[in-house]
Amino acid sequence: MIRHRTAHPRRATAIASVLAAAAPTALAALAALGSTGLPAVAAGVGPAAAQAVTPDTVKGVFLDSFRAKGIANLGRVGQDETNAACTSADATRKDLPEAVRARVEAENMKTIVHPADGKYLGDWKAGEVLAQSGRGSTWTDKASDVNGGNCYNCHQISKQEISYGNLGPSLYQYGKLRGYDADTVKYTWGKIYNAKAYNACTNMPRFGHFGILSESQIKDIMALLLDPNSPVNQD
Repeated sequence: MIRHRTAHPRRATAIASVLAAAAPTALAALAALGSTGLPAVAAGVGPAAAQAVTPDTVKGVFLDSFRAKGIANLGRVGQDETNAACTSADATRKDLPEAVRARVEAENMKTIVHPADGKYLGDWKAGEVLAQSGRGSTWTDKASDVNGGNCYNCHQISKQEISYGNLGPSLYQYGKLRGYDADTVKYTWGKIYNAKAYNACTNMPRFGHFGILSESQIKDIMALLLDPNSPVNQD
């Protein structure tokens, strides 16, 4: 069953993973600042020697501050069209234009791969372990290590939880409240696989699209959410 806890042994690692994922957002924000032409004053350099900041110089400084280590490579600092569009909107403090949002969501929808065997639910007990795990994807992990879902960092999973994030909605009684019909099952799968197909600028990771979780792992988390016997769906 889901355990009471006051802290998670991998919380620091999970937070580090979130910060790594936020790097592209910081890059876009800095680039936007540079585009204003504000003067750059480096440490120890007087205003007279300052030069105008440009997006390219900001990007160069930003990239120079990162280095590859372990399984964390510099490719993570790059952005695809989806992230670039959303971070650009964030940096300018403007909503993503509706036409761009619709295109981004449509393109991400195309990436969702449903189970070839037509079976969406795995083992909720294994799903519970995954949901509570923040392991994986940091430089301290091995490439062969199994990633966790890190769900607790953004969602409440059960009413017994005393330590969880609230960036995302509560998942307590997910299936009981939403139902167990085929449409709900397919929607839930898609949301876990690539949440940006439903909300272009959501903070939820694209677990299936980027291979963070395998098909079998997603099935197990699906069972945690949608198996009537799962503790998530108990009173």
